[in-house]
Amino acid sequence: MKMENLAVKLGMQQKVFRSADGAILNYCVRKTGGRSGNVAPAVLLFLHGAGERGDDNQLQLKHCAADLLNFCETEKIEAVLLFPQCPQNVMWIEQSWSLTEHEMTPEPTPQLKHALELVDSVIEQEKCDPRRVYISGISMGGFGTWDALSRRPAFFAAAIPVCGGGDVRQAPKLKDIPIRVFHGSEDSVVNVKRSRDMVEAIRAAGGTKIFYTEYPGVNHNSWAATYADHDNLRWLFSQSR
Repeated sequence: MKMENLAVKLGMQQKVFRSADGAILNYCVRKTGGRSGNVAPAVLLFLHGAGERGDDNQLQLKHCAADLLNFCETEKIEAVLLFPQCPQNVMWIEQSWSLTEHEMTPEPTPQLKHALELVDSVIEQEKCDPRRVYISGISMGGFGTWDALSRRPAFFAAAIPVCGGGDVRQAPKLKDIPIRVFHGSEDSVVNVKRSRDMVEAIRAAGGTKIFYTEYPGVNHNSWAATYADHDNLRWLFSQSR
């Protein structure tokens, strides 16, 4: 039986971004809030997990997209929601999520580089508010979120990385960014130590804008509770650089 296309179900546009180096990146986009023209829209970049990789340009919407869309439409948030799809057999960062630590590479992966270029392009084309650019991601996308923040610490207004991990050496760059971190205490895929270590490192660097929630007894799908809680999304979209 043919599966329902998630992009069609959620009213997303399926598009292809062509980067400066000639590569292509599939992505879905949805503009919310009515676009009155009086308010420059915010931008949210959402990075999906490993299970949603591919070339169908809709599987990346499997987790969290419906919650994000519902929140923005209910709250009448003027925003552009971006959901790029990482190709199969590569990752937002080329690091195993089974590691207890890793060091950030000098350059981003091509797929993360292209996702960031996509955001730059959309900000210009849609006349978005450059002070209200947000990033969030789950699992593999949580790692990508930490990596993107570390490479562009002055770019994002706030972030929500879920069950991911970053390079603790980058903590001093991140201490002034509002970040809400989420992880399940019983995560069997990404060690909860990864989130704990990042939070501890940022606080040790003087960070006072980082908040950590650990869900007792929850395994890897900590994103379900995170994105269903509109207080988290309300906090995210209220931030500005």
